[in-house]
Parts: sequence; C-alpha cells; structure tokens
Amino acid sequence: MIHQILKDKPTKLFISFAAFFVANALIAESIGTKIFSLEKLLGTSPANFKLFGESGLGFNLTCGVLLWPLEFIMTDIVNEYYGPRAVRRISYTAVALIAYAFLMFYIAMGVPPADFWYSTGVKDGVPDMSKAFNSIFGQGMWIIFASITAFLVSQIIDVTVFHRIKKFTGEKKVWLRATGSTLISQLVDSFIVLFIAFKIGKGWSWQLVFAICLINYAYKFTMAIVLTPVIYFAEKRIENYVGHETARKMKLAAMGKEEE
Repeated sequence: MIHQILKDKPTKLFISFAAFFVANALIAESIGTKIFSLEKLLGTSPANFKLFGESGLGFNLTCGVLLWPLEFIMTDIVNEYYGPRAVRRISYTAVALIAYAFLMFYIAMGVPPADFWYSTGVKDGVPDMSKAFNSIFGQGMWIIFASITAFLVSQIIDVTVFHRIKKFTGEKKVWLRATGSTLISQLVDSFIVLFIAFKIGKGWSWQLVFAICLINYAYKFTMAIVLTPVIYFAEKRIENYVGHETARKMKLAAMGKEEE
C-alpha cells in the first residue's frame, strides 16, 4: 500500500501540500504574538493617519501576516487540483493541530520551571526566563479562539468563492478566481479576528475595530495582488511534475467533472 502511495505523484504532491499548509499555519500562529512596524521595516516615516475618528494609526501588524498570504495561495492551488473537499480536509487538520499545539503551550507554561532556569537569560537581558516564556506563548484565549475561528471561516469562504468564479471562467483567468477568492476571504479573516479577540474580548470600539481591520486588510490586499504570479509559477511546476495530461484530469476531478 505504502509503495503505491509513494509512486503516485498526485498523492505525494498532496501530502507535501498538506504538510506545508499545516506547518505554515502553525508557525504563523506561533509568531503572531509579535507586532512589527511595517514603516520601520521599509525604512519610512510612521504613517500617522486617521480612520473612523481614530488618530495616530500606522501599519503595525502581527508577524503572522508574513505567512498567512502563503496559506491562501496554497488554498487556491489545492482547490485547483484537488477540489474543495481536499481544502476542507487540510483546513480541519490545521485547526485541530493548532488547537493541540496551544494546549501543549499552556501545559508547558504550567509545568514548574527548574530553579536555575529563571536566570539563565540574564546575560542576554532576560532576568526571568519563566516569565519570558509565558509571555511569548501565553496568548489570551480570546485571541486563540478568534484566530482559529477566522482561519476556518475564511478558508470555507475562499473555497466557495473560488469554485463559483471557476464555474463561470472555466480554465481561463486563474488570476481572477485565485485573487478574487483571496481578497474576499482575507477581508472576512481580518474582521473576525478583531471582532472576537478585541471587540468581544477587550471591549474595543467599533471605530477602532474597523480602522485596524482596514489597515490589516490593506496589507493583505496588496500581498494578494503581488503574489498572484506565484499561482502561475506553481501551476507550471505542478504540470511539469505530474505531466500535462494528469494535471488536466486532476483539474476536471477537482471540479467534479468526468474526463472529457
């Protein structure tokens, strides 16, 4: 059985996609505790603009956004060749493993630290390693719940929009269904995270929620456009790997169609 799996290129490709998809999602969630300044990264002055009555705003983003655009690209690629059921399967797997990982983080935070470990980071400017560890991994439950919920809902929306566009465009206009589905799903993703984690969890005003949502979405919108050529590059590499005819059959099967 295992030999058949390892010899089948579409199967091996799906396993690789699923592994990268889950790993990328887990890493994005783990590094999401750090907020960085996009202006500083680009070497520009702080934007300092006003939205919905909220002033002094800038492009301060979670490090998770560095990886999430790749997740939506992977969704579109898997959707194109394996269909919505495959996307849902890897999405549910990712959510389950993210939840498991955060459970393990909390267990690790609760384990009594060794006495000598408290001060092992003093020379590096970390006076209490245990507090530092808990600070990094101890995200609030609202944020964790918000992130997982947003990820799952946005993935389902991405799949649905992708296939509805493809029904009208056929095999043409890959950029339209890939970018269009990503733009819609990432808007939903941005709003759900902020609504659950900060409107419900922290009592933010609607004005602040909408302002931060638009700032985050502006970045995601830009990245979705910039990374569109990656879809075409990936499709070319996939067809070279599995063969043009096999790729054609995979796309037909993904759409629930019989071979023509």
